[in-house]
Amino acid sequence: MRSEAELTRAMEMHADTVKRICVLYLKNHADTEDIFQTVFLKYTLSPTAFESPEHEKAWLIRVTINACKDLLRSFFRRRTVPLQEAAELPVEEAHSEVLEAVLALPESYRSVIYLHYYEQYTAPQIADILGKNTNTVYTLLTRGRDRLRDALGGDGDGT
Repeated sequence: MRSEAELTRAMEMHADTVKRICVLYLKNHADTEDIFQTVFLKYTLSPTAFESPEHEKAWLIRVTINACKDLLRSFFRRRTVPLQEAAELPVEEAHSEVLEAVLALPESYRSVIYLHYYEQYTAPQIADILGKNTNTVYTLLTRGRDRLRDALGGDGDGT
C-alpha cells in the first residue's frame, strides 16, 4: 500500500490526464468523478513498483481506460439513459469544436488521437499502452485524422 504522500504526488501529476480520459470515454461528470476515485484507490492499493514516471503514467492510463470500459459494459449503465450529457462537461471544453469532434469519434480512434495529440505519446508507446500492434495504431491515427478533417470541414491541405 502506498503512502499518502505518494498518492498526493501522483494525483498532482496525473489528475488532469485521468479526468480527461474519463471524459473522453464517459462524457459524464459524475461518472468521471467515480472512475477518478476508483483509479487512485487502485493506485494506492497496488503493489506495482514503477520503473519510471512514464511507467507510472502509462499504468494509470491503462487502469483508467479499463475502469471506463468496465463501467460502460456494466448492466446498470446499459439500462439507463443519462439526463444530461454535454451540459456536464466543463464550459471551456463544451464549447470546443475540436474536442466535440474528437468525442464523436468511435472509441478506437478517440483513444489513439487523445494519447497522441493530448498526451504526446508516440505510436509505439500507444501500442504498448493499448496492447495493439504499432502499425494498427498508425492506421487508427490516419483514419481518425481523416474523420476529424471531415467532421471539422477541412479540405485536406492542412486548413
